[in-house]
Amino acid sequence: MSDSSIVGSAVSFSWPDDTPVFDNLSFSVPGGRTGLVAPNGAGKTTLLKLITGELRPTKGTITVHGVLGYLPQHLPFLAEQSIAGVLGVDRTIVALHAIEAGDTDEENFAVVGNDWDIEERTRAELNRLGLGDLDLDRRLGTLSGGQVVSLGLAAELLKRPDVLLLDEPTNNLDSDARERLTAVLRTWTGALLVVSHDRALLDEMDRIAALDQDGIRWYGGTFTEYEHAVQAEREVAERQVRNAEQDLKRQKREMQQARERAARRASTASRNLADAGLARIVAGNLKRDAQVSAAKANETHSSRVGDAQTRLDQASRAVRKEDRIAIELPGTNVPAGRTVFEGRALQARYGERLMFAGHGVDLTIRGPERIALTGPNGAGKSTLLRLISGTQTPAAGTAGHASGRVAYLSQRLDLLDPDRTVAQSLATFAPGLSDPERMNLLARFLFRGARAHLPVAVLSGGERLRATLACILFAEPAPQLLLLDEPTNNLDLVSVAQLESALTAYQGAFVVVSHDERFLAEVGVNRRMRLVAGLLTEVG
Repeated sequence: MSDSSIVGSAVSFSWPDDTPVFDNLSFSVPGGRTGLVAPNGAGKTTLLKLITGELRPTKGTITVHGVLGYLPQHLPFLAEQSIAGVLGVDRTIVALHAIEAGDTDEENFAVVGNDWDIEERTRAELNRLGLGDLDLDRRLGTLSGGQVVSLGLAAELLKRPDVLLLDEPTNNLDSDARERLTAVLRTWTGALLVVSHDRALLDEMDRIAALDQDGIRWYGGTFTEYEHAVQAEREVAERQVRNAEQDLKRQKREMQQARERAARRASTASRNLADAGLARIVAGNLKRDAQVSAAKANETHSSRVGDAQTRLDQASRAVRKEDRIAIELPGTNVPAGRTVFEGRALQARYGERLMFAGHGVDLTIRGPERIALTGPNGAGKSTLLRLISGTQTPAAGTAGHASGRVAYLSQRLDLLDPDRTVAQSLATFAPGLSDPERMNLLARFLFRGARAHLPVAVLSGGERLRATLACILFAEPAPQLLLLDEPTNNLDLVSVAQLESALTAYQGAFVVVSHDERFLAEVGVNRRMRLVAGLLTEVG
């Protein structure tokens, strides 16, 4: 195992408006593969930026042992940049070629340094990531999103880092590119820290680091093993809550019984003192002694009740609550066999190039089919969804829809007006619902109380997805064909589970573009189509 590592000591960080993110966080990321998981907004990306030095801790220190590489979620590349420029090898290759041509300028030798094998290493990294057929002078604007992500990883690997940080590296990658990325990470010998919601990638990790408001908890093994451990913790915590609740009830019952016994003894003692004819001062002393004894007993039982309440509070905090969307969507029902879409010889253009091979794409969608549309990056999957939705006019061919509504959820989640609140957005899509009905519905999509009146612009990715789903699924009329383009991108694992819940309740037809096989299995895909080299084919 490598000596490379990341060590954070008593790290605190707040945003300029004093919103705290971390408080006294200490951690150590050793060599090997570590997956970092947490809900959206917990600070995963912020932590990576603190490690790289892009952000500075308010207090504490972070030390990286070794050369650092970092692949951010949003790459800062420009469309006019060349591949060689992104890889950081353009000047070196120019200088190398000049030397090979006989130029003895010392500056060329200074630029090359020890990188005499730079072209071979560059081509080897590109080959490993499926980019070997790309010319180094090609511009980024001509590449797909997935190719750009793979290129960004190649640029980091060429630095020969000891410590590598990856932030959602499989977003926008097709299945083949994901497999190549996984193969690269399997051979990693340094310290690797991966932020991801990709469960298949996380199952390649040596350990899982779960970030929450209390710090980082470490779990040895893969993500599947982490899930089993968390489930076991939840069951233990729930059992402790039940035991604490029973203990609290018992302590309250015993305290009440003790008070009742003390009251009966006091009443009996008063009668006995009166009957005994004792002097008033003696009787008063005895009465005070009895009251003191009763007060001490009450204090003891009150303390026990307080301790039991504390144990219950602690046990309740240990239970991890993950809200799920709970809805019914009978209005989206599509009868079996009903044709909801029929496309014949569909064609689209990208500049002067035709997207689809042959005479174009033929596709019929009937009944409540659940279709997975897969294929490599740049194959035209998003274009085909836009043709089906009607948001893009075909360059040739025909697209026919049934009378039911078609709803299209794009990768950008840009359907809702960012300046309107969640409640106002739903009112626009479902004007027939009363205000109480809308608020009740939004509560089932986990927008409760003031959360329903937040502007769309301030929502996290998971919240924006839930708000968009609420508006789409309860729009008037209800959609009978739903189109989703990479819906799990940038969602945390809880949000993915919430999306799965909503789609399970949906009773119409849907077409989903996704490379997340576990997600496709959870939503009950029963038909698969693959788009490769302009040809749409049925799979399996």
